[in-house]
Amino acid sequence: MEPGLYLPHMVTLQMKEKIMSLSGDTFRIKTADGVDVLACQGKTFSIHAKKTFTDMSGRELFVLEKQMFKLNTSFNGVSSEGHNFEIKGKWSFGKSKSVVLFRNAADGAQIELDVKGSFFDRKADITLNGIPVAHISRDFMNARQLLGGQQTYYVTIAPNVDISLMAAICVALDERENEGNK
Repeated sequence: MEPGLYLPHMVTLQMKEKIMSLSGDTFRIKTADGVDVLACQGKTFSIHAKKTFTDMSGRELFVLEKQMFKLNTSFNGVSSEGHNFEIKGKWSFGKSKSVVLFRNAADGAQIELDVKGSFFDRKADITLNGIPVAHISRDFMNARQLLGGQQTYYVTIAPNVDISLMAAICVALDERENEGNK
C-alpha cells in the first residue's frame, strides 16, 4: 500500500475549497487534527473540469475529469500508474446516487462502491456491499459559503480505505451539486 494514502485507523479529513482560486474546485485536504495529506488543484479553463490530486511531496496521484456528453454527471480518475476509477452518477429524485468502479490494487478484484446521500441534508454515505467505508458531511451557511460560495466538507474514512479515492468522490459530489445535478 502507498504510504500516507491508507491508514490503519479511522480518519476524518477536512476539505476546504479555496476562496481565491481562479480555477474553482481547488481544495486543501488535511486531517481533522491539521495534518496536510493531499492537494486537489482545479485546472483553469478546462473543458473537462480537470482536477489534479497530488500527495504532499507534489507527486501526481491521478487526474479527475468530467465525462462529457453523459446524461448524469460522471467522472474518470486517470492515474499514470494504472489505478484508474470511474464515478458514475445515477438519476434519483431528491437524492444523490453514484457508483464508483475500480480494480482493487491489492488483489485485482473489480470493486463497486455505492454512494447515496442528500445534499439537501448535506451528507452522503459510501458503502461496499452495504458496509460503510466513508461518510461525507458539510458545513452549511458558514462564513466561507456566505462570502465566497466555498464549501467545507468532512470525510470520515474507515481503516485501510484509500484516502485519495474518498476525497475524489467528495470533489465529484461537490461538482455535481454546483451544476444542480442532485
